[in-house]
Amino acid sequence: MMKQSMCIAVAILWVVTVTAAGWLFVRGWTTTGSDGRTEVLLTTAERDQILAEMRQLLKAVDGIVRGLAEAQPDKKQMEETARAVGVHMAADVEPAIMAKLPLPFKQLGMSIHKDMDALADAIAWHETPQQILQRLSSVTARCTTCHDMYRFRAS
Repeated sequence: MMKQSMCIAVAILWVVTVTAAGWLFVRGWTTTGSDGRTEVLLTTAERDQILAEMRQLLKAVDGIVRGLAEAQPDKKQMEETARAVGVHMAADVEPAIMAKLPLPFKQLGMSIHKDMDALADAIAWHETPQQILQRLSSVTARCTTCHDMYRFRAS
C-alpha cells in the first residue's frame, strides 16, 4: 500500500512538473508592461545578450541595403553578411534565456534567422535587387512587430 501511494505521489509530481515546464516554455518569464507590451524579465547580462543579437541583425540588414545601393554590389559580401545572422546564430543562445522567452517571441526570432539564411541563398542565386529588398521588407516587418509586442526588463 505504501509503495502504491509513493508511485501515485511521484506520478502526480511528474505531471505537475511537466505542466509547469510546458506553461513556462509557452508563456516565458513575462509580465505586462506599463505601455501594454509584454515585458520579458531577464538578468542584465541576458538582456544585454539579446539586445546585442538584435543589433547584429540590424547591422546585417544595413550592410545588405548598403550593398544593394552600390553600382557594383559585392554579392559575396552580402551573402556572408546575411548568413552570419542565420539559424546558426540562434543556436548559441543559452537555454536559460530561451526558457524565459515567450513562445511567440521565439517563433518570430527563429523565422527571422531562417529568412536570413534564405536571403543569403537568394543573393547567391542572383535574385534581383528588387527581390532581395522584398525579402528584407518581410524580415523588417517582423522586427517591428516584435518590437511593438515586447520589451526587456533587467532585474
